[in-house]
Amino acid sequence: MSNDHETEAKDAPKIEFPCEDYPIKVVGSSGDIFRESVVRTVEQFDSSLDKGKVSINLSRNGKYQSVRLLMRATGEAQLKEMFEALKTIEGMQIVL
Repeated sequence: MSNDHETEAKDAPKIEFPCEDYPIKVVGSSGDIFRESVVRTVEQFDSSLDKGKVSINLSRNGKYQSVRLLMRATGEAQLKEMFEALKTIEGMQIVL
């Protein structure tokens, strides 16, 4: 009998690099400083980041915001290093 999780992992689509519009979502404290820190951090890993592809959604009570963007991903190592850098931003709650 196979485990459903193992089956899902085998069937999960593989990302082909480079990926021009790789989606990132970072949730954290509301405010310009958090948003700017996220964008600056991602720009360190994608100097061609199109700021027109950055969107912000506030939580219902306005305490948190999600910063969504599309970046150029060149490989798993780049993404792993970027996720670790994003996790160090003050006010960061989760990176997806």
